[in-house]
Amino acid sequence: MTQAVALRDVRKVYGRRSATVAGLDGVTLDFGRGTFTAVMGPSGSGKSTLLQCAAGLDRPTTGEVLIDGEPIGGLDETALTLLRRDRIGFVFQAFNLVPSLSAELNVGLPLRLAGRRPRRSEVRDVLAAVGLGGHAHHRPAELSGGQQQRVALARALVTRPSVLFADEPTGALDSATGREVLALLRGMVDRDGQTIIMVTHDPIAASWADRVVFLADGRVAGELNDPTPQTVSARVNGLEATACAPC
Repeated sequence: MTQAVALRDVRKVYGRRSATVAGLDGVTLDFGRGTFTAVMGPSGSGKSTLLQCAAGLDRPTTGEVLIDGEPIGGLDETALTLLRRDRIGFVFQAFNLVPSLSAELNVGLPLRLAGRRPRRSEVRDVLAAVGLGGHAHHRPAELSGGQQQRVALARALVTRPSVLFADEPTGALDSATGREVLALLRGMVDRDGQTIIMVTHDPIAASWADRVVFLADGRVAGELNDPTPQTVSARVNGLEATACAPC
Protein backbone atom coordinates (compact mmCIF):
# COMPACT_ATOMS: atom_id res chain seq x y z
CA MET A 1 0.00 0.00 0.00
CA THR A 2 1.28 3.47 -0.89
CA GLN A 3 2.04 5.50 2.21
CA ALA A 4 0.64 9.00 2.62
CA VAL A 5 4.12 10.18 3.65
CA ALA A 6 7.41 8.30 3.62
CA LEU A 7 10.91 9.33 4.68
CA ARG A 8 13.88 7.36 3.40
CA ASP A 9 17.22 7.82 5.20
CA VAL A 10 16.53 11.53 5.63
CA ARG A 11 19.35 13.63 7.01
CA LYS A 12 19.17 17.37 7.64
CA VAL A 13 22.39 19.16 8.55
CA TYR A 14 22.61 22.76 9.73
CA GLY A 15 25.78 24.83 9.66
CA ARG A 16 28.94 24.44 7.62
CA ARG A 17 32.21 22.53 7.82
CA SER A 18 33.21 21.74 11.41
CA ALA A 19 30.29 23.67 12.93
CA THR A 20 27.48 21.37 11.79
CA VAL A 21 24.53 19.96 13.67
CA ALA A 22 22.34 17.11 12.41
CA GLY A 23 18.70 18.00 12.95
CA LEU A 24 17.77 14.62 11.45
CA ASP A 25 20.26 11.80 11.17
CA GLY A 26 19.16 9.01 8.84
CA VAL A 27 15.43 8.88 9.58
CA THR A 28 13.31 6.30 7.77
CA LEU A 29 9.59 6.31 8.57
CA ASP A 30 6.26 5.47 6.95
CA PHE A 31 2.95 7.19 7.69
CA GLY A 32 0.02 5.14 6.40
CA ARG A 33 -3.10 6.60 4.88
CA GLY A 34 -5.91 7.21 7.33
CA THR A 35 -3.66 7.02 10.39
CA PHE A 36 -2.96 9.41 13.26
CA THR A 37 0.70 9.59 14.32
CA ALA A 38 2.14 11.64 17.16
CA VAL A 39 5.83 12.61 17.11
CA MET A 40 7.53 13.18 20.47
CA GLY A 41 10.98 13.60 21.95
CA PRO A 42 13.13 15.84 24.15
CA SER A 43 13.87 19.42 23.17
CA GLY A 44 16.24 19.43 20.21
CA SER A 45 15.40 15.86 19.21
CA GLY A 46 14.38 16.82 15.67
CA LYS A 47 10.56 16.91 15.93
CA SER A 48 10.07 20.24 14.16
CA THR A 49 12.76 19.43 11.59
CA LEU A 50 10.99 16.18 10.76
CA LEU A 51 7.68 17.97 10.30
CA GLN A 52 9.25 20.66 8.09
CA CYS A 53 11.03 18.15 5.87
CA ALA A 54 8.06 15.78 5.65
CA ALA A 55 5.73 18.63 4.71
CA GLY A 56 8.03 20.09 2.06
CA LEU A 57 8.68 23.25 4.08
CA ASP A 58 12.41 22.48 4.16
CA ARG A 59 14.63 20.32 2.00
CA PRO A 60 16.65 17.45 3.49
CA THR A 61 20.40 17.53 3.05
CA THR A 62 20.27 13.90 1.86
CA GLY A 63 17.61 11.22 1.65
CA GLU A 64 14.16 11.23 0.14
CA VAL A 65 10.65 12.35 1.11
CA LEU A 66 7.64 10.93 -0.72
CA ILE A 67 4.06 12.24 -0.65
CA ASP A 68 1.48 9.76 -1.93
CA GLY A 69 4.36 7.68 -3.28
CA GLU A 70 5.88 10.54 -5.29
CA PRO A 71 9.37 11.85 -4.39
CA ILE A 72 9.34 15.60 -3.82
CA GLY A 73 13.09 16.23 -3.69
CA GLY A 74 13.33 17.11 -7.37
CA LEU A 75 10.49 19.63 -7.33
CA ASP A 76 11.36 23.28 -7.87
CA GLU A 77 10.01 25.96 -5.53
CA THR A 78 6.93 26.60 -7.66
CA ALA A 79 6.00 22.92 -7.71
CA LEU A 80 6.63 22.63 -3.96
CA THR A 81 4.36 25.61 -3.36
CA LEU A 82 1.60 23.95 -5.38
CA LEU A 83 2.12 20.68 -3.48
CA ARG A 84 1.78 22.40 -0.12
CA ARG A 85 -1.22 24.38 -1.31
CA ASP A 86 -3.17 21.52 -2.83
CA ARG A 87 -2.19 18.33 -0.97
CA ILE A 88 -0.95 19.33 2.47
CA GLY A 89 -2.73 21.01 5.38
CA PHE A 90 -1.09 22.78 8.32
CA VAL A 91 -2.30 23.56 11.81
CA PHE A 92 -0.04 25.25 14.37
CA GLN A 93 -0.14 26.26 18.01
CA ALA A 94 -0.67 29.87 16.91
CA PHE A 95 -3.96 30.02 15.05
CA ASN A 96 -2.63 32.49 12.43
CA LEU A 97 -6.09 33.77 11.55
CA VAL A 98 -6.56 37.13 9.84
CA PRO A 99 -8.19 39.31 12.55
CA SER A 100 -10.20 41.45 10.16
CA LEU A 101 -11.81 38.50 8.36
CA SER A 102 -14.79 36.43 9.43
CA ALA A 103 -14.45 32.71 10.07
CA GLU A 104 -15.97 32.06 6.66
CA LEU A 105 -13.46 34.30 4.88
CA ASN A 106 -10.53 32.90 6.86
CA VAL A 107 -11.48 29.37 5.83
CA GLY A 108 -11.85 30.31 2.18
CA LEU A 109 -8.53 32.15 2.07
CA PRO A 110 -6.41 29.21 0.78
CA LEU A 111 -8.81 28.76 -2.13
CA ARG A 112 -8.68 32.46 -2.98
CA LEU A 113 -4.88 32.41 -2.86
CA ALA A 114 -5.03 29.49 -5.31
CA GLY A 115 -7.05 31.62 -7.71
CA ARG A 116 -10.37 29.92 -6.94
CA ARG A 117 -13.55 31.62 -5.88
CA PRO A 118 -14.73 29.54 -2.90
CA ARG A 119 -18.28 28.27 -3.05
CA ARG A 120 -20.13 29.30 0.05
CA SER A 121 -21.47 25.76 0.42
CA GLU A 122 -17.99 24.15 0.57
CA VAL A 123 -16.80 26.67 3.16
CA ARG A 124 -19.95 26.27 5.24
CA ASP A 125 -19.68 22.49 5.01
CA VAL A 126 -16.15 22.41 6.40
CA LEU A 127 -17.10 24.87 9.16
CA ALA A 128 -20.01 22.61 10.06
CA ALA A 129 -17.66 19.62 10.12
CA VAL A 130 -15.60 21.28 12.87
CA GLY A 131 -18.70 22.30 14.82
CA LEU A 132 -18.83 25.95 13.80
CA GLY A 133 -21.70 25.98 11.36
CA GLY A 134 -23.32 28.86 13.22
CA HIS A 135 -20.20 31.01 13.48
CA ALA A 136 -19.46 31.78 9.84
CA HIS A 137 -19.69 35.56 10.32
CA HIS A 138 -17.76 35.79 13.58
CA ARG A 139 -14.31 37.36 13.54
CA PRO A 140 -11.46 35.75 15.53
CA ALA A 141 -11.81 38.20 18.44
CA GLU A 142 -15.42 37.07 18.85
CA LEU A 143 -14.39 33.40 19.20
CA SER A 144 -12.82 31.43 22.04
CA GLY A 145 -9.36 29.93 21.67
CA GLY A 146 -10.83 26.52 20.94
CA GLN A 147 -13.17 27.96 18.33
CA GLN A 148 -10.28 29.80 16.69
CA GLN A 149 -8.33 26.55 16.46
CA ARG A 150 -11.36 24.93 14.88
CA VAL A 151 -11.42 27.69 12.25
CA ALA A 152 -7.72 27.02 11.64
CA LEU A 153 -8.53 23.33 11.22
CA ALA A 154 -11.33 24.12 8.78
CA ARG A 155 -8.98 26.35 6.80
CA ALA A 156 -6.43 23.50 6.63
CA LEU A 157 -9.09 21.03 5.49
CA VAL A 158 -10.92 23.10 2.89
CA THR A 159 -8.47 22.02 0.16
CA ARG A 160 -9.06 18.34 1.09
CA PRO A 161 -5.37 17.64 1.76
CA SER A 162 -3.80 14.20 1.56
CA VAL A 163 -2.14 14.75 4.93
CA LEU A 164 -2.64 17.20 7.78
CA PHE A 165 0.43 18.28 9.74
CA ALA A 166 -0.24 19.64 13.22
CA ASP A 167 2.48 21.31 15.31
CA GLU A 168 1.41 21.49 18.97
CA PRO A 169 -2.22 22.16 17.97
CA THR A 170 -3.44 22.16 21.58
CA GLY A 171 -0.46 23.97 23.10
CA ALA A 172 -2.32 27.27 23.49
CA LEU A 173 -5.54 25.71 24.79
CA ASP A 174 -6.75 24.71 28.25
CA SER A 175 -7.08 20.99 28.91
CA ALA A 176 -10.84 20.76 28.33
CA THR A 177 -10.70 22.69 25.05
CA GLY A 178 -7.64 20.73 24.01
CA ARG A 179 -9.57 17.48 24.45
CA GLU A 180 -12.32 18.82 22.20
CA VAL A 181 -9.82 19.60 19.44
CA LEU A 182 -8.11 16.21 19.83
CA ALA A 183 -11.47 14.45 19.65
CA LEU A 184 -12.15 16.37 16.45
CA LEU A 185 -8.81 15.24 14.98
CA ARG A 186 -9.49 11.66 16.03
CA GLY A 187 -12.89 11.80 14.36
CA MET A 188 -11.36 13.07 11.11
CA VAL A 189 -9.18 9.96 11.01
CA ASP A 190 -11.87 7.46 12.02
CA ARG A 191 -14.74 8.94 10.04
CA ASP A 192 -13.09 10.55 7.02
CA GLY A 193 -9.83 8.61 6.64
CA GLN A 194 -7.73 11.74 7.09
CA THR A 195 -3.98 11.23 7.63
CA ILE A 196 -2.61 13.29 10.54
CA ILE A 197 0.97 13.75 11.73
CA MET A 198 1.10 15.71 14.98
CA VAL A 199 4.12 17.00 16.88
CA THR A 200 3.39 17.31 20.59
CA HIS A 201 5.11 17.33 23.99
CA ASP A 202 1.93 16.27 25.80
CA PRO A 203 1.49 12.55 26.62
CA ILE A 204 -2.28 13.01 26.90
CA ALA A 205 -2.46 14.54 23.41
CA ALA A 206 -0.23 11.76 22.05
CA SER A 207 -2.54 9.10 23.52
CA TRP A 208 -5.24 10.10 21.01
CA ALA A 209 -3.00 8.88 18.17
CA ASP A 210 -2.74 5.37 16.74
CA ARG A 211 1.04 5.43 17.06
CA VAL A 212 3.70 7.54 18.73
CA VAL A 213 7.12 7.93 17.11
CA PHE A 214 9.91 8.98 19.49
CA LEU A 215 12.95 10.94 18.38
CA ALA A 216 16.25 11.55 20.17
CA ASP A 217 19.29 13.35 18.76
CA GLY A 218 17.74 13.40 15.31
CA ARG A 219 17.18 9.64 15.17
CA VAL A 220 14.15 7.40 15.62
CA ALA A 221 14.31 6.16 19.22
CA GLY A 222 11.34 3.81 19.13
CA GLU A 223 7.62 3.61 18.47
CA LEU A 224 4.56 2.86 20.54
CA ASN A 225 1.28 1.53 19.19
CA ASP A 226 -2.08 2.00 20.93
CA PRO A 227 -0.56 4.52 23.36
CA THR A 228 -1.91 5.55 26.74
CA PRO A 229 -0.81 8.64 28.70
CA GLN A 230 1.03 6.36 31.13
CA THR A 231 2.97 4.39 28.52
CA VAL A 232 3.85 7.56 26.62
CA SER A 233 5.03 9.32 29.78
CA ALA A 234 7.21 6.38 30.76
CA ARG A 235 8.88 6.31 27.34
CA VAL A 236 9.43 10.08 27.26
CA ASN A 237 10.88 10.07 30.78
CA GLY A 238 13.28 7.34 29.72
CA LEU A 239 14.46 9.35 26.73
CA GLU A 240 14.92 12.49 28.81
CA ALA A 241 16.86 10.58 31.47
CA THR A 242 19.17 9.19 28.78
CA ALA A 243 19.65 12.62 27.24
CA CYS A 244 20.61 14.09 30.63
CA ALA A 245 22.81 11.16 31.74
CA PRO A 246 26.11 13.03 31.20
CA CYS A 247 24.80 16.16 32.98
